[in-house]
Formats: sequence, structure tokens, C-alpha cells
Amino acid sequence: MEKNEILSHVDHTLLSVTAGWEEIRSIVDDGIKYGTASVCIPASYVARAAEYAGGRIPICTVIGFPNGYDTTAAKVFMAGDAVKNGADEIDMVVDLGCVKDGLYDLTLDEIKQVKLACGGKILKVIIECCRLTDEEKIALCRVVSESGADYIKTSTGFGGGGATSHDVELMREHCAPHVKIKAAGGIRSFEDAEMFLSLGADRLGTSSLVKLMKES
Repeated sequence: MEKNEILSHVDHTLLSVTAGWEEIRSIVDDGIKYGTASVCIPASYVARAAEYAGGRIPICTVIGFPNGYDTTAAKVFMAGDAVKNGADEIDMVVDLGCVKDGLYDLTLDEIKQVKLACGGKILKVIIECCRLTDEEKIALCRVVSESGADYIKTSTGFGGGGATSHDVELMREHCAPHVKIKAAGGIRSFEDAEMFLSLGADRLGTSSLVKLMKES
């Protein structure tokens, strides 16, 4: 697979808590230059980044991030606010406590409400695989498949574990065909990226691949 094709599947990501505007602007510039699928940035920069990008690249942001334990009402507000500010894609974190308690109906309802708040924009659901059993992951594949969300995503990258081949394969096996997969966390080479794409991922959350291009 050619590098430019791989980059077209990348959400070029900067979610550092200390990121300033110059770094965000650089991420946007690089995403445009290298043809990434989107740039994924903190919600506080969405309006400024969307204005700066001027439609040249989709703007993605995160809500309920990275822990997922905000109330549903808060996540709904954050999603709607992000879209109003110019976000094209929303990556939300599920409430893992709810999952651990087996309250999948509540998880399903939350995702449906957030999807509605997205107003037709892309919604990716982060399930933080490193904190779940395979049984819980499979149950969440069903929930996301029923929710109307567009993607299921492996990881925040802040939870102590990233994407694994096992998790991507599990998701592809148990999600409905219309649900796409985003692998995120620990993708540091084009070889890693190509492997995840070959296993069924459609998006990759990483900051490393553009850096490798700039260094080559």
C-alpha cells in the first residue's frame, strides 16, 4: 500500500493538554499537505481551526475524553457545541463504569443521543479496549452496531493501552458491516498502519505517520 493511501485513512492527532494554537495550526497545515482524513484536536480549538482550515480538511474533536464518565447530558451538549463550532467528526468515549455494570441499554441510549446531537456528522465511539474483557468488547460491538454511530474505536491513547490486532479483528467479526473501525494508540510506523488496515480498520488515530513523512 502506498504511503499516501495510508495517510488518507489517518486522523492526524494532537490531544496534548498543553497544546497551543501554533501547534494546532501546524497540525492542520500538515494534515492538508499530506492528505490525511482529518485532524483530531481538542474541542477548545475547533472553531479557530475550522475557520483557519476553510474546508480544506475535516476537523475532528473528542468529547467525554479521555475517561468517558461525563453525564449523557454533558456529552450531548459537547457534541452539539463542537458541531456548531465547525467540527465535522466527533469521537466520544463511552461510560466504562456503565459497561462494567452491564448497563448496555444505557450505553446504547447515550450513543443514540450523542449521534442525534451530531446533526448528521460522523460519530466514532471509543470503547477503550485495554480496560475491557473480550465479552464486554463483543457486547459493545452489538451496541454500537445498533446505535447509528459510524465507527467503533479501539482506544483513547490515554488509557494505558493502544490498538492491537486482536481487538481490530474482534471488532470486524462482531460489528455490523456498516460500522467502520478506527484503530488508535501506539501506531508508530507505516508497517503498523498497513497491518491494521489489512485487518479491517478504516481509520487510524496517530500523530506519528506525518512526522515520519516530514523526516524522510
